[in-house]
Amino acid sequence: MVKELIIYPDNRILACGDVRGFDESVGKLFDDIRETMEHYGLDALSAMQVAHPFNMFIVKKGEKYIEFANPRILTKEKLFEAEEQSSYYPDVTAVIPRYEKMKIVYEDRHGNTHYMDIEGDKNFAAIFQQMMDFSLGGTMLDRIDKNQRQKILDALEGKGLMPETGDVCPTFSNKDYFISFADKLLFFMGLSLLTPLFKLEKTTVENIYMFDKIAFPAVILLMIGFFFYAEYEAKKYKQCSSCQIGNNIGVMIKRCVAAIVFALGAYFLVNPN
Repeated sequence: MVKELIIYPDNRILACGDVRGFDESVGKLFDDIRETMEHYGLDALSAMQVAHPFNMFIVKKGEKYIEFANPRILTKEKLFEAEEQSSYYPDVTAVIPRYEKMKIVYEDRHGNTHYMDIEGDKNFAAIFQQMMDFSLGGTMLDRIDKNQRQKILDALEGKGLMPETGDVCPTFSNKDYFISFADKLLFFMGLSLLTPLFKLEKTTVENIYMFDKIAFPAVILLMIGFFFYAEYEAKKYKQCSSCQIGNNIGVMIKRCVAAIVFALGAYFLVNPN
């Protein structure tokens, strides 16, 4: 039987529980979800989206409809950005951070346990995770910047214009890699200042000091790269809470100052000459 779709702002989408008893009603609900998907031309649909508060959904892969009950993500890696839509938010498109590679466990309509490796199919991975959001009592908009989410919700309520997808700064940014690597270098630079507390051979101390001499300019270069990439994103995304030039300069100054302090400390405390 084709079910009525739940659409925002209906908050019945926000409460969900696991399937406990696998009787005929579970199979019947899976059948109804599939018929509803076929009727509306959907690639995925959860029980929550048809007003049934159970952790179960179907994702279409090719011509196959895969049924998931009580799914869990065991491992996940390889972040990417997916442009997504949902029947719960009509006419809304948003860029959501998702994982490309996952290992999951789930049950079928009879309560049998299955394992699945998801890899190499970004579309399927993104849709699966969107369905998982519903199962966890949330939606895809819970994955984006709170200011951007509010703009979208205001537009849905007729209080403003719907922001364009290209205007949205993604939650995950490649510029974070610059910060992460610089922070790791700074950590080891700071750690090297403890060298005088240990009786180490001169060769070991020379190697530690050589690391400090390489790490210092590396941090500076990483921060320069960070700044230019952040400026690129600021031009690419018109609405971006993390692309403000003041924020970027603050990130740069803090790490550059730390690098200078650690470099001077290494010169006076670690330098074997």
